[in-house]
Amino acid sequence: MNKYRAEYIWIDGTEPTPQLRSKTRILNEDETLPIWGFDGSSTNQAEGHNSDCVLNPVFICNDPIRGGNNKLVLCEVLNTDMTPHKTNTRSSLQKVYETFEYADMWFGMEQEYTFVNRWNHEPIGFEYSLKNTPRGSSYEDEIVPQGPYYCGVGAGLAIGRNIVEKHLEVCLKAGLQISGINAEVMPGQWEFQVGPVNAMEASDQLWIARWLLHRIAENHNVAVSFEPKPAEGDWNGAGCHTNFSTKVMREAGGVYYCTKAAEALGERHGLHIKNYGAAIEERLTGDHETCSYKEYRYGISDRGASVRVPWQVAKDGKGYIEDRRPNANCDPYIVTRLITETVCGLGE
Repeated sequence: MNKYRAEYIWIDGTEPTPQLRSKTRILNEDETLPIWGFDGSSTNQAEGHNSDCVLNPVFICNDPIRGGNNKLVLCEVLNTDMTPHKTNTRSSLQKVYETFEYADMWFGMEQEYTFVNRWNHEPIGFEYSLKNTPRGSSYEDEIVPQGPYYCGVGAGLAIGRNIVEKHLEVCLKAGLQISGINAEVMPGQWEFQVGPVNAMEASDQLWIARWLLHRIAENHNVAVSFEPKPAEGDWNGAGCHTNFSTKVMREAGGVYYCTKAAEALGERHGLHIKNYGAAIEERLTGDHETCSYKEYRYGISDRGASVRVPWQVAKDGKGYIEDRRPNANCDPYIVTRLITETVCGLGE
């Protein structure tokens, strides 16, 4: 009988930023995906004397790395009594999503990340940028400051493009709703976008896309950092700007509801900041196209605001808004849940 490989993927209990874990199960071609288990004492999810945790499949897609009929299987973690594990943030989102499904919320998440040397975690572009500085430049003895890297083309500017293009290819083969990629403002820093899709799809697919990014970079002996400030100095940090809309925001006159959503987000600013990723204060300083984490404001076409209303939305009178606060290392299940609660009225 033919067999296939199922890569079970889950989010562990590492703090302050969880890691992705995975392992392979061999199944018969006519066999459905069963629940599975793992040693939670090795993933910061259980004590050694009672270490069994359960993997419950929640999102399945083609495995674009192994090909064939092999699968990637994103799982939520359960306790052995089948209740959600305390590290399972997906279950809370599921409840909120079902409560407000009538609002027909769409999310588009912009995942920034940085390729780093696996030994010292220095961005790989710092070395290449220095070596490839044009002769005669005033920056011959230092790394060229941010400016030419954003959406840049050429050696020394678009650093790691081979990995980025391969990642895009496998995400599309997996059937993920990837909507674009671009180089970011720092050497070795890039972005991909997921969506627009609903909250569950955006979150599940972002985790799978992250896993695929780690796997592709692994083949190139390069590590991926989702740290909000991967390098000290005059560099932008790495975020996960989250665009969203409800059905009424997308309809004629929806800019009114866009404004109401932006105002509602301000009322719970502290709660969102607390849950939008570790070390958020390192990135949201008030500089480098950010609003300080200590304050909240929204504005039209303002990338220095906490929440941006795109100029096209103001012009058309409908559309979406962008929450610019989430970190690159955020948990998308928490981000989309909080936005849904706040905007749809479940918030405190």
